[in-house]
Formats: sequence, structure tokens, C-alpha cells
Amino acid sequence: MNKWLFRVVLVIVIVYSLGKLPLWDTNEIRETGSQIVPGNQPASEDKPSIRLEGADVYKGELLLINLQHPVPKNRIPNNVVKLIHHPELLTGVGLLDADIELPLEQLQRFSEMADAARADGITGLTVNSGYRGAEEQEELYEQLGPVIANPPGHSEHQLGLSLDLGSSVGAMKDAPEGEWLRRNAWKHGFVLRYPEDKTDITGVIYEPWHFRYVGLPHSAIMREHGFVLEEYLEYLKDRKLVQAEAGGRSYEVSYYRIDEGAKLSIPIEGQYSISGNNTDGVIVTAWDAGLSGMKGAEKP
Repeated sequence: MNKWLFRVVLVIVIVYSLGKLPLWDTNEIRETGSQIVPGNQPASEDKPSIRLEGADVYKGELLLINLQHPVPKNRIPNNVVKLIHHPELLTGVGLLDADIELPLEQLQRFSEMADAARADGITGLTVNSGYRGAEEQEELYEQLGPVIANPPGHSEHQLGLSLDLGSSVGAMKDAPEGEWLRRNAWKHGFVLRYPEDKTDITGVIYEPWHFRYVGLPHSAIMREHGFVLEEYLEYLKDRKLVQAEAGGRSYEVSYYRIDEGAKLSIPIEGQYSISGNNTDGVIVTAWDAGLSGMKGAEKP
């Protein structure tokens, strides 16, 4: 066969093969640069998508804060208010002092939970501490020491997502307020951050008063598995995609590894929220339509 004719036939065969074969395996995990993305079609211009980037690792409501992972630099919550100026959101709730602060959105979330507690006959709930700036955390650390308080830059209170709650009738470990919160806080997106049986994981003593907001469906999944935040974030990294039912909604929770300076486009439909884990990845939580075409999720 003439060599030129052979080349023409070879080109035709290659083009035909490319037209028949898929360009990616939709059942596998795809690696895009340094990102691991759950398999499906990549985002395209005709599909709704969101853009993730390295900075997103240090934003959101699932940030892991402990002695190993500090509060991200310049992370100051918005719209911080004194609770005493919003009595309409604190019906039946006591305040330890007049200087306690929270971001307004967090106060509203707590107010809904406090209303539910009051409807169940829980009437002695108090707020003992809320948002703390670095200076206030440093004062507390110097006053109480490392066994009771974390050093400045390593306290969840600096995120504005945690509250120290108390009871007017007794210690939270035994009071009806503490018992109600341990059984019901998850329904409102809050978790007992430092339980008695997980001190080896959290590195913090049992604090029956310290509740952290993570939101639904995360609080429901954590309750189902008995996870603290450290365990939950590792669970998401391992599973990559988890489906859950909570509060009458269906959710899809996906983990994406993303390096500093990287960008990633994710196909999505419906409503969603994003949060970094403060270490190496971003969690996308979708509801209603959810993530476009994501399959093979594990239900908790």
C-alpha cells in the first residue's frame, strides 16, 4: 500500500475511534490537577456551576479550630451585636452579663432553639459566653490557664459560632437544660462540641456547656454516627459524597480537595452552601435539586 494512502486510512481510523469512545469514565474518581473530584461530567458553559478556590478552605461554618488548626487570619464575624440589645430574641433566656456578643445571624439561630426548649418546658436556659475577640480570649486564657481555655487564635469562640450555655437550676451536666440540649440541639444545627467520651480526639476536657453551630444536615449526620467535628470532617474526606435527610429536606454533601491558589468549577443545581474545613478542602452542601448528576452517595 502506498505510504500516503496508509497515513490517510490511519487518520480516518483514529478520528472514528475518538467519536465512539467516551472521553472520561463517569464511574471513576477524576483527578483534575491536584483536585480529586467525584466522577461525573465536568462543568460546562450550558450548566449552572459554582467556582471554588483555595481561599474557600478558610471560610464557612465547618472550620476546624483546635490547638493544631488556628482561626484563619483576619477571620472576624460580621454584624456582631450585644445580646442585651435584642431582648425580643431572648424570651425566657438569662444572660450572665451585659457584654455578651454574637453575630446577629447566630443569635437568631440560637433564639429558635431556645424557643423550642421553652415549648418543651425548659425555662432555666442562660447564655454565659458568645463571641470573643482575640484580646478577650487572651485575658480568659491568662485567667483560667490551658486546661480550661484555649490560647488566643485557637478558640471556636473567635468564629462567632459557639456559645457557652448554662442553667439557672444547676450544673449543665445534670440540669434539664443540659439534658434537653444534648438530645435536641442537633435539630437546630448545633452540636455538643466537647463530649465526655471524645476528649482523646478533641483534646479538650468535657464541656457540657459548649455548643457549636455547624448547621443541617451536618449536625444530623454527626448525631447519627456519634461524631465530633474532627471525625466528621475525616468521614467526608473519606466518603467524598454523602446523602442525608434532615428537617424535611434531602441533602448532598460533597468534599473537594483544593490547594492554595487552585480553582475548581463544580456543576450544581438548586440551593447550596460552601464551607472550608480549615485544612485542605471545601465541603459543598446542596439541597433541592442538588449537585448535578452526582451518583453513588452513601446515606448515613
